[in-house]
Amino acid sequence: MLELYISSLITFFVVIDPPGCAPIYAGLSAGATPAQRRTMAIRAVAVASAILLVFALFGEDLLRGLGISLASFRIAGGIMLFLIALEMVFEKRTQRREDRAAKVADDPEAEDVSIFPMAMPMIAGPGSIASVMLLMARNDGIERSAVVFAALATILLLTLVALLLAGPLMRLLGTRIEAVITRLLGVLLAALAVQFVMDGLQVSLR
Repeated sequence: MLELYISSLITFFVVIDPPGCAPIYAGLSAGATPAQRRTMAIRAVAVASAILLVFALFGEDLLRGLGISLASFRIAGGIMLFLIALEMVFEKRTQRREDRAAKVADDPEAEDVSIFPMAMPMIAGPGSIASVMLLMARNDGIERSAVVFAALATILLLTLVALLLAGPLMRLLGTRIEAVITRLLGVLLAALAVQFVMDGLQVSLR
C-alpha cells in the first residue's frame, strides 16, 4: 500500500505540478487583494477536486457508455502523459501555461481566475483526469482506491498551499531551480507514461 501511495503521489505531483501552478497564479492574481487571492485559491482547488472526483468515480462508466475499452484508454492516456513529459523536459509546457495565463490576464473582464484557467485546465486538466482514471482502473478494491484518493488529496492540499504561498514561493525558488525540478519530474512522468502504455498493450494483446 505504501508503494502504491508513493507511486500515485509522484504521478499526481508531476501531472498537476503544484510548483508550476504557483508562479502562474501569482501573475494572474497580482492585482487582487490578499483576501481575494485566498478565496480564489480555495475555490480553484475545490472545483478541480470535484472534477477529478467525478472522473475518478464515474470515468470508467463513461468510457463504457462510449464504447471505449479500458486498455485503449490506458494506451491513449499513457501517450498523452508522455507528450506532457516531453514538454516538461524541454520546458514547452511552462511556456504554454504562461502564454495562456497572459491571454487571460489581458482580458479586462477576467477578474476571477479560480475556475479558468486555474481549476481547469491547469489543475484538473487532461493529464490529471487521465491519471486519476488510469490509477483507479489499475487498482480495484476499496482499500487500494482509498490509497489513490489519499494521494490525490495530498497533492491537492499541496497545490492549495502552493497557491496561497505563490508569491513567497517564487521568490524562494527562483526560475533556475524551478526549471531543474520541472525537467526532473518530466523524466519521471515519461517512465510512468510508458508503464501505462505497456499495461494497456498487455491487456489488449491477451
